[in-house]
Amino acid sequence: MDILLQIWGGSSYLLNKICFSRAERSATPEGNKAWRLRSWGIFLAGLPAWVAVFGMEHNWIAATVEAGGAPAMLIGFIIALRGHGNEPKWLDYLARFAVVCGLAASLYDFGGITTPTQVYELCVAAGFLIGTYLSAKDNVNGYFGFMLGNLSCAVLMGSQGYYILMGQQLVSLVFVADAYRTRKKAGRR
Repeated sequence: MDILLQIWGGSSYLLNKICFSRAERSATPEGNKAWRLRSWGIFLAGLPAWVAVFGMEHNWIAATVEAGGAPAMLIGFIIALRGHGNEPKWLDYLARFAVVCGLAASLYDFGGITTPTQVYELCVAAGFLIGTYLSAKDNVNGYFGFMLGNLSCAVLMGSQGYYILMGQQLVSLVFVADAYRTRKKAGRR
């Protein structure tokens, strides 16, 4: 079962980063919108697999932050569909609440910050939330968050024997870096 989850989650998140890269390379606003809609939709499709993998390993910070990232992903999808200013504000509050719950669950389960995996999870959480939130708001600096999240997640997944997910995270870095470089080259913030 974990192989299926790795393929499902890994391929979805990799396709998400490929679509972000394609959106940045799109020559037209319509093309950019279409690639962004695909990116956010694929991101949401892979979310259940990642939450399941993190939950199986008791990576509660990462699991709840991933689940809590759904509102930020929805914000990104809504902004890509309708434009800035048309996203529901309550989704922001829901995402922030999930982060607090994840940290509390991990602290309770492990009796504090006692393992290296929790440190990796905190880096995954920070990168994921920064990347998702800023990218949803169409801010180029969201790509730095994704880079931190991808690297931290690769280390976490590798340390737990999820080598497909580790590889996917490392390959995703190429597309995140391409999206960032392409956006900066075009002079867009």
